[in-house]
Formats: sequence, C-alpha cells, structure tokens
Amino acid sequence: MRPTPFRPKAFPCDPRYIRDHTTGLVWHRVAHRVLYADTDRSGIVYHANYFRYFELGRAELLRDAEFPYRSVEESGYVYPIFELGLSFVKALRYDELMWVHTRFRELDRVRVGFDYVITSSASGDYICNGFTRHCATNQSGSPVAVDPMTIEVYNAFPS
Repeated sequence: MRPTPFRPKAFPCDPRYIRDHTTGLVWHRVAHRVLYADTDRSGIVYHANYFRYFELGRAELLRDAEFPYRSVEESGYVYPIFELGLSFVKALRYDELMWVHTRFRELDRVRVGFDYVITSSASGDYICNGFTRHCATNQSGSPVAVDPMTIEVYNAFPS
C-alpha cells in the first residue's frame, strides 16, 4: 500500500521546518548521508539502521529546540522506547542524501511519541515512515510524569 503523498515545503523563515502540503502538518527535518557502514551486502541500507535515523531526527528536533537529549538526562529523565513501527516503500543506498522528517505524535502524562518520514533529498522519493513511543522514567527506570521542558518543546512546536 502506498503512503499518502508527502509534499514538503520549507518554512521561509526557518528551513529546519517544513509543511507537508498534502496534510498541512509541520515537520522538523535534518539531512543525513548514508554511510557505507549503514549498508548490507546488497548495497542498500540495513533495515535496523532506519531506527538510528529516527533517533537522529528526534535528537536534532530537541537540539534545535535548545533542549538536547543530554540535558533531558542531566535533569533526571530517561525516555526508553516501548513501541515502534516502520513501513518501507523504497530502499536507500550508500552515499544517498536523505531528509529525516520528525514531528511529535502524542504527549500525555507519562508518554511521548514521534512520527517520522524519510525522503530522498535528490529525488524527493518517499523512502519510509514510522513512529516511536516513549515512556518517561527517572534514572532508576520507574515511570514518572513527562518533564516540564519536553512539555514546553511540544507546546512550542510549530503548527
């Protein structure tokens, strides 16, 4: 099944954000080039590496909001993944430049989630989409309420 078309257009005032003209949703984006180490014997990106790209998107979204993940952990919070998903449409190959698009999916008392879309930078082809869901925990691993700064970043995300 083909995904809904993804037609990103950069914000004129901040190219780190795009609006998908199909859905109207705003996404944060970061460019990344496929490393040789990311590929398998067939020359395409090994499937598990897409989750690393999702982490890159999530980390850069927080960093660009001036709340890098290091600060999250230093403030006593950890956000382990408890659910994730990935749907492939097309493969990436060595040295291909991609856009990793990330946006908040959900935020409630103890959980935060993100959606992702990866596209080819050169062709605009839709590569894959996915999601991660995280539970807020303290350093001991006990569930806690989502930290105030993450709530602030969520509320300040462009709409």
